[in-house]
Amino acid sequence: MEEYQLYTTMGAGFESVVAKELQSLGYETTTENGRVFFKGGQKDIVRCNLWLRTADRVKILLKEFTAKDFSTLYDETYAYDWAMLLPVDAAFPVKGRSVRSKLHSEPDVQSIVKKAIVDKMAAQYHRRGKLPESGSLYQLDVNIYKDTVRLSLDTTGSSLFKRGYRIEHGGAPLKENFAASLIKLTPYDGTHPFIDPMCGSGTLPIEAALIARNIAPGTWRKFAFDYFDWFDPSLHEELLEEAKSQVKPAEAPIWASDIDQSILEVAKLNAHNAGVLQDIRFKQVAVKDFTTDLENGVIVSNPPYGKRLKDKQGAEELYRQMGEVLRPLTSFSQYYLTADPDFEKCFGQKASKKRKLYNGNLRADYYQFWAKRK
Repeated sequence: MEEYQLYTTMGAGFESVVAKELQSLGYETTTENGRVFFKGGQKDIVRCNLWLRTADRVKILLKEFTAKDFSTLYDETYAYDWAMLLPVDAAFPVKGRSVRSKLHSEPDVQSIVKKAIVDKMAAQYHRRGKLPESGSLYQLDVNIYKDTVRLSLDTTGSSLFKRGYRIEHGGAPLKENFAASLIKLTPYDGTHPFIDPMCGSGTLPIEAALIARNIAPGTWRKFAFDYFDWFDPSLHEELLEEAKSQVKPAEAPIWASDIDQSILEVAKLNAHNAGVLQDIRFKQVAVKDFTTDLENGVIVSNPPYGKRLKDKQGAEELYRQMGEVLRPLTSFSQYYLTADPDFEKCFGQKASKKRKLYNGNLRADYYQFWAKRK
């Protein structure tokens, strides 16, 4: 089987989390900003798309070269064996990005690469005029950084955060891979209790349950590689069956609560779709009334940020209530994501550690309060 240079993309600040995931799957990795590189064949492409909880996409690096002018960009792109990768009817849009490079016009970069591929395929397939582009999608990327060009093929399709279990949601829920990354930054492995006292549509407790039960996050979906004509179609089915055979029962309680009963109904539906409804105890309760007799677990939550002034006052009152109720639970490691810089002051305790993250385009801090184990 052919071995490819593969890489994953991820949200800013999660490179080390994704690298650890890949290493736990048995891969040697190298990391740069926004990418983790590793090598593998078609089976590895399937495995990583199925199992990676924290990445956005898995891509094949097709070619890397230096180009400071458009003729070099055209010639190097033309030199690749595109007929080996793309059938004659392939739909192959080209996305372009250029940073700190002489070829700085992204629309021009995209169109030159597209033209080179069309010209090469027309020659290889003995076609005149336009290619039909009526077949399967092969999303190509051209990325230029400091004049180094990378041509890549996306094997994922819709981003890996689109697990397929979340049918409805309220407000602005965390993306599934972002939620999984927050959990991966904690000691949680499914053997200790997990609590989210402001669970919203349930993404954090559902992702915790998937980790606890060793359910592959890509279980419910198709990927771009499923439609590549050169890709072995038996591999996805084989590795999916293997993944399903590795599912195990949950070992420890997972609690999820929220003040809003209607959003809890959405959370329950999402949990049902993910096959983990029976593993999560959902309860309608305000944070100020929250109690638990569980010990030695992990609390992870994404409380409201309160970006508008009126909302900010309400959010900071909520943080004070959180401090009164949750701060005494000292046997729990506690992790809270919020964009409010006054969170520690309202919560009433300085965090053991604070990590800067971006929830979409919004800068937020991940406040970590380490446990005193009993």
